[in-house]
Amino acid sequence: MTDQPRQQSDGQWHYVSDAPFDPYEEPAISAGQERYYMASQWRLMWWRFCDHRVAVVSAIFLAAIYFVALFAEFFAPYDLNERNPRAIYHPPQGIHLFHEGTFVGPFVYGRDYALNMETLKREYTVNRDIVHQLHFFCRGTPYRLFGVIDAERRLFCGAETAKIYLAGTDRLGRDMLSRIIHGARISLTIGLFGVAFSMLLGIAIGGMAGYFGGWVDYAVQRIIEVLQSIPTIPLWLALAAIMPVTWSPIAVYFAITIILGLLDWTGLARAVRSKLLALREEEFVMAAQLQGASPRRIISYHLIPNFMSHLIASATIAIPGMILGETALSFLGLGLRPPITSWGVLLNEAQNISAVVLYPWLMLPVVPVVLVILAFNFMGDGMRDAADPYSET
Repeated sequence: MTDQPRQQSDGQWHYVSDAPFDPYEEPAISAGQERYYMASQWRLMWWRFCDHRVAVVSAIFLAAIYFVALFAEFFAPYDLNERNPRAIYHPPQGIHLFHEGTFVGPFVYGRDYALNMETLKREYTVNRDIVHQLHFFCRGTPYRLFGVIDAERRLFCGAETAKIYLAGTDRLGRDMLSRIIHGARISLTIGLFGVAFSMLLGIAIGGMAGYFGGWVDYAVQRIIEVLQSIPTIPLWLALAAIMPVTWSPIAVYFAITIILGLLDWTGLARAVRSKLLALREEEFVMAAQLQGASPRRIISYHLIPNFMSHLIASATIAIPGMILGETALSFLGLGLRPPITSWGVLLNEAQNISAVVLYPWLMLPVVPVVLVILAFNFMGDGMRDAADPYSET
């Protein structure tokens, strides 16, 4: 039976159904609603994250960056320390598709070199009569992928007698693009290892403070307050200065990771503590205690999984801080040192302002740092919203 319009005393028309009402009748739900009601927590988080378009684009960008860093030898046109004495401070070369109105594919124009005897500046002028085409999946300098697999294929390169420098070269004639790609492997992984170490400390210490309370909570809170009251940069400098100069690059790498992890666990520990203080009074925790579960098992299997989404979002937001910390230490000359190459080490070579004025492409490592930090922040915002899929958008 259809709804019949009726005019009420207030002069408004209302539609009232004359169909009989059954209070025990199950409400009709659509297929979309049923799919939503039957979905798991993680699936709801995934749907909510996919609705955040900027976060999805940032996640794809970061996945591509980490993939390039993983296979840096393949994507870099030259080896990390390959030098060309004839191309010191060579400016970046632009990619062109058409030469004299004819499509020839991606290529760069050659450059003529001359030394200015008055200013002693290396001057490169574009020679449009020389065309160097880019070859893809070509054979280049042999390398060992992951230190195990012998290979010589690279994504792109020039002819055998032509050198192509899309991002210019440094003071030793080394290709900046290749060094930026290789440096991504260190700068990006140090953020992951640093966050993993800080999360381990934050979850362990914050979990004990939130679960046991009492003097344990008091002692942890005082330690956190003392660490957070110390200025970050002087503490970085002091801890980095302790590392002996004779240490191997690998030892310095792990030392920087531990330093960054030791300084970043306090905020996460407080977040874990506050969550556990609220969850430890729940009935499922009391049931686990009555069944004889140990505190470690209760914290690991019952409490932490209840706010794992929050931990993932916090870790995503903390990674940019780790990358910036490594970049700052290496830029100041107190972090990673050559022969290790990271974005901070590359920026350390651009500290001379006169070199930056004459050769501005030495500041190109700033570009991936800014893009990666922005991408992590955008993805962290999306994951933070997805961590609470039942909230209003």
